[in-house]
Amino acid sequence: MDYYKILGVDRDADAATIKKAYRKLAMKYHPDKNPGDKSAEEKFKQANEAYAVLSDPEKRKQYDTYGSSGFSERYSQEDIFRGSDLGSILREFGINFGGGFSQAGGAGSPFEAFFSQSGGGGRGFQQQPVKGRDMIMELWVTLEEVASGAERTISLAHIGDRVSVKIPAGIESGKKLRVSGKGAPSQMGGQPGDLFLKINIQPHALFAKEGSALIYEKKLPFSQAALGTKITVPTLDGHELTVKIPAGMQSGGKLRLKGKGLPTGPRGPKGDLLVKITIDVPKELSGKQKDLLAELQKTGL
Repeated sequence: MDYYKILGVDRDADAATIKKAYRKLAMKYHPDKNPGDKSAEEKFKQANEAYAVLSDPEKRKQYDTYGSSGFSERYSQEDIFRGSDLGSILREFGINFGGGFSQAGGAGSPFEAFFSQSGGGGRGFQQQPVKGRDMIMELWVTLEEVASGAERTISLAHIGDRVSVKIPAGIESGKKLRVSGKGAPSQMGGQPGDLFLKINIQPHALFAKEGSALIYEKKLPFSQAALGTKITVPTLDGHELTVKIPAGMQSGGKLRLKGKGLPTGPRGPKGDLLVKITIDVPKELSGKQKDLLAELQKTGL
């Protein structure tokens, strides 16, 4: 949520400009002036939240530093409205908050009082349960976890909780795992939002990933590539396989090991492990090596 855009102010706007913009929006979208208009109701709520953040120097600094998503991970709805002067401004519209407004979500808070009491002409505005905000967190997983699936325990600082998450085998980067009810708490009597864990796959020391295939790069000296040889190839599960390199192997050529890659899903077949051959050309040669290569060069090699 872009609080500056909601209020229609520049990012360097001063406190007076922010307050003026909020007053204008609050008057325009006041529920008593827009009975039954859900769009106006939502804009009124957004304006309240934007002003509560941007009118507070510390909250505004945190928002400018971490952006919308980072800020929402650090501040709950209760934190956002705590200490806000929304009530003093809205009183100017003739709204009576009764017993005060210590913090959002608590007894007598601006939101609780406003959405439950009559404003001005006596037209009540009934509070409707509103679900808390959904949140997104990044979760880094290893290729080994992608290969076999895993279960991780995640600490959720925004609600002071820990949750166990199952990572399905074959998951791809960019996919999101949904954890119901672990997003931002609702301050409007509704259910908490959901948490979405965006998957990122960590780089591996030995293997590159291409879809469900794994790529293992092996350097060979020219002589072995020309004459053929046998090499040892590691697998993701910690084993080793002996692979025959045929004579005349070209640089960039690949050998395919069926079913030694990653699964295509929780129950899907496994991809392949591709051994990519590159020719290792030495930067320095001994005198004997130079002589032998010179003789080979005479033969057309």
